[in-house]
Amino acid sequence: MGLLDGLLSQVTQNVDVAGLASKVGISPEQAEAAIAALAQAHAAPTDTVTTAADQTGLPTDILQQIITHIGGEGSLGQFAGLLQGEAGQGVLGQLEGFASGLFGKK
Repeated sequence: MGLLDGLLSQVTQNVDVAGLASKVGISPEQAEAAIAALAQAHAAPTDTVTTAADQTGLPTDILQQIITHIGGEGSLGQFAGLLQGEAGQGVLGQLEGFASGLFGKK
């Protein structure tokens, strides 16, 4: 979770994955997978929350809470840009693989 915490800190302050997970009532691993799915879905031409919900199996209200806690759509867009740009496709691919493995999707 250190990678996500580090990237999130570049976008918004006082957000850590474990703390966020506790606030919305999911495990830190689920929060990490949800954040990765939201970041990936943000760039898709579909609805961000619905796409991430389909990928993770988490309810849309939980995903909406996560977006709010990380600073809204603007922060999510910046975070998605960091994952795809500075950190490169490798990081996003690793997080996507993690999310798929966590929720049993291949």
